Amino acid sequence: MRQLIPRPNRDVEPDLAVVYAYPGHARRWVRANMVSSADGAAQAEGKSAGLSGEADKKVFRALRGLADVILVGATTVRTEGYRQPAVPREQYARARAAAGQPPAATIAVVSASLDLDFDAPLYREAVVPTITITVGDAPPDRLEAAHAAGEVLIAGTGRADLAFAIDRLAESGRGRILCEGGPHLLAAVAHAGRLDELCLALSPQLIGGHAMRVIDGRLFEPPLPLALHTLLVEDGFLFTRHLVANPRAGHATDS
Repeated sequence: MRQLIPRPNRDVEPDLAVVYAYPGHARRWVRANMVSSADGAAQAEGKSAGLSGEADKKVFRALRGLADVILVGATTVRTEGYRQPAVPREQYARARAAAGQPPAATIAVVSASLDLDFDAPLYREAVVPTITITVGDAPPDRLEAAHAAGEVLIAGTGRADLAFAIDRLAESGRGRILCEGGPHLLAAVAHAGRLDELCLALSPQLIGGHAMRVIDGRLFEPPLPLALHTLLVEDGFLFTRHLVANPRAGHATDS
C-alpha cells in the first residue's frame, strides 16, 4: 500500500493505525467506512462484499481495530451476514490496552422493529456484549429478548434518535465510533449532524445498473462539504479519508 496524500517523507508501507488514528482532542468522533465502485455503486448483487478485495479488507480490519463501537443498521446485519462479533486482533492489542479499550470493538445494531436473531453468534459469542439501539415503543416481546441478549440503548420512539444514541455512547467513554452503514443509516447519521469523517474505498470496477449509492436518503441542503485528508492506493483501489468540513452539530471536544 502506498500513501499519496499527504506525501510521506520516505517511500515506506504506511502504518494504518497511524494513518487512521482518531483525533486525540475529540471525546466523540464518528467515521464511516464505505466501499463504492468507480461508477458509484455501493453494492454488487445486493451486497457490498462484491466490491471488496484484500486491500479493502486490510483497511476494514484496521478501522475496526481502532474503534470503540461499530455502528450498523439492522438491514445491513441481515443482508451482509453480520453473524459474527468483532474479534480481538493481536496487532492492536497493546494500543487498545494503553487507550483503556476492551480487546475488541463492540457492535451496536440500530433497529426499531428488533427483527434480529438474538441467538446468533453476534450476540451469543461477543467478547464485548453487542449493543442494540432501539426505540421505547418497539414490540414488547422483542424488547425483552433484546435485554436478555445484551445491552440495550433506548433512543426515542418511532424512529431511533441517532444523535441521542451516539451522544450516550460517547458519554459512556465509547466515543470512537465507526459507522459501517448501510447507506440509509449513514444518511441518517449525517443528517443528525454526527458524521465527522468518511473513509471511502473506490473499487476498480464498473457496475452499471441502478445500484444504491453509499448514502441513500433525503437531499442535503446545502450539500455537506468534505475536505480530503488522506489518499492511499493498493491493487487498483483508492482509499480516501475525507473530513466533514462543517458538521451540522460539531463534535464534542475535551474541555
